[in-house]
Amino acid sequence: MSSLSVYKDIMIRTVPRAFYELLCACEKPVFEFSRAWGNFFNLLSSRGYADSLLGCMTEAALFDENAFSRAAAENKEKELPAPVISAVRRDLSAIVRIGRITPQNILDDYRYRDELGSVANSLPKWNTGKVVKEFSDEDGAIDCLADFYKRNGCGMFARYRAFIWRDGSIEPVLHPDKVSVDDLKGYETPRGLVENNTIAFINGIHSNNCLLYGDRGTGKSSTVKALLNKYYNKGLRMVEMPKDRLSDFPVLVDKIAALPLKFIIFIDDLSFSDSDKSYAQLKAVLEGGLAARPDNTLIYATSNRRHIVKENYSDRIGDDMHSNDTIQESMSLSDRFGLSVNFSKPDKDEYLNIIFALAKEKCLRIDPAELAREAEAFAIQRGGRSPRCARQFISITEASLRSEIQTDKY
Repeated sequence: MSSLSVYKDIMIRTVPRAFYELLCACEKPVFEFSRAWGNFFNLLSSRGYADSLLGCMTEAALFDENAFSRAAAENKEKELPAPVISAVRRDLSAIVRIGRITPQNILDDYRYRDELGSVANSLPKWNTGKVVKEFSDEDGAIDCLADFYKRNGCGMFARYRAFIWRDGSIEPVLHPDKVSVDDLKGYETPRGLVENNTIAFINGIHSNNCLLYGDRGTGKSSTVKALLNKYYNKGLRMVEMPKDRLSDFPVLVDKIAALPLKFIIFIDDLSFSDSDKSYAQLKAVLEGGLAARPDNTLIYATSNRRHIVKENYSDRIGDDMHSNDTIQESMSLSDRFGLSVNFSKPDKDEYLNIIFALAKEKCLRIDPAELAREAEAFAIQRGGRSPRCARQFISITEASLRSEIQTDKY
């Protein structure tokens, strides 16, 4: 393990590091050896790999970012010097051999085995299990890994689908929203426009930056997240960028431009006040700046405002000598989105259709007329109809019905 070179960074990961410390403890007294054993098994089991040390070790290698994985992701692995390729082959073989070390192998090699006595039988044991599929052909593992990196990128981009731009770096979202397209009811037409644009983007066909605008609670953000969840296995990834970090856009795209993945830069709840001139930064990002947007990047933004920038009547009747120029300036931002899709509040029939669809999905047994009456009353209390309002109502109704069922049991 100490001699790993190209894949040396897997030693930074907790389980391989703990296993290394256990192997080193084979020359140490019983107390230190037992402690290292317990620490390793605790980490291995907490990661869900007590039945497969091989799976844990080879997965760590699969998602490692190194000279080989980066070059393969950019389809340049054949440009690497022969000694590097040789080192990769050696590392991959060593990682598999390490994963095949059994608890008994370690006990047999422990220097103070006699002093360990009955403790040896009580120590928790793991299974070696199986390698991840990219390692199943040991002789062809390097080619399988190269193909994996070309399709999925490397490092965190292969492991995760959603990211956030924070403090000048891209950080993975460990627990992204799991909303699916099937969870979203109604709005098939506007959502279809966004989905068709996304499919074209994934397939390398001309596609547009997209603005999803309209009333609150109509599923704008959920649509974007659901499309990510539907197409991430086609190479789609998403980076959420806060509005106040738009000046970092050239830095962000420099980090992802060479990757073989498609990235949506997501700006949620976008709006600017009339005194906030930072929208000029977004205009440059969308079109017109020196830093060109790479082909593997699109911008999707959501906003409650059609023109994003807040407008006042004073803008039209104020003391600006060229008031029309001021108005055109504020409107030009939304015009730079090639695709603008409206998500407006549903009317009564559309709202009730969403209610009935959600109730059917949840298998709620309630009279339709009563359901409609209560849903309308709930919408009035919440200040208007929307898909969000519908989901909230169905959640409350489901909880109430389930509670009644539980009460009847007792």
